[in-house]
Amino acid sequence: MTFGFAPPAASSPQAATDGVRRHGRLLEPAEWTAAGIPLLRNPRELVGGLHSRHAPVLSTAVIAVLDPEERLVASASFVQRSASADGWEYRNALLALLRRVIPHDLRRRTPVRTAVLLYCREGDERWTEEDGAWMWGLRDACTLHGLRCGAYITLTREGWQVLGEGRGGRRPSSDSRPVRLGDTTPEPVPLTPRTGGGAAEALRRTAAR
Repeated sequence: MTFGFAPPAASSPQAATDGVRRHGRLLEPAEWTAAGIPLLRNPRELVGGLHSRHAPVLSTAVIAVLDPEERLVASASFVQRSASADGWEYRNALLALLRRVIPHDLRRRTPVRTAVLLYCREGDERWTEEDGAWMWGLRDACTLHGLRCGAYITLTREGWQVLGEGRGGRRPSSDSRPVRLGDTTPEPVPLTPRTGGGAAEALRRTAAR
């Protein structure tokens, strides 16, 4: 089963949407934008580095923690095989992974480090309900781990897209072969921005520096 879906079919999209929203486990694009998610200084470099480290396939989520200078502190990835687009479940998976790779910052009055999430899925760069659930999960996991909530990035066959910012590129994509860290990669062709907003089955790879 692949995780990540195209825009909902006409049969029963409202029922699925209402099921998630009843619990407040989904963030709409406008809510994500209003949350004041910090902009990435160099999203292309970050996405390329995470792609090289974790070689994500469809249904892979990559969580990365950045220091105040936007240097990578720790990152880890896992394949989410659940069929339920539930932000609560995603929050638990992300939080469990964060606890394995980096100590929490709950004693700090203000978060210093930032967590960003890259998710490899089917479809195009347009926001989906799954994206909204991942956004909710990322935001809540960051709060519970003492981190600042950072960007949510999708990786599809069309390339990568920072939702809510209108920034993206054609390389890497979900079909790209990872390049070695430090290798030169082609300059991406910008994607046309569309509507956007801002329990793990298998731990695939953990990296930290």
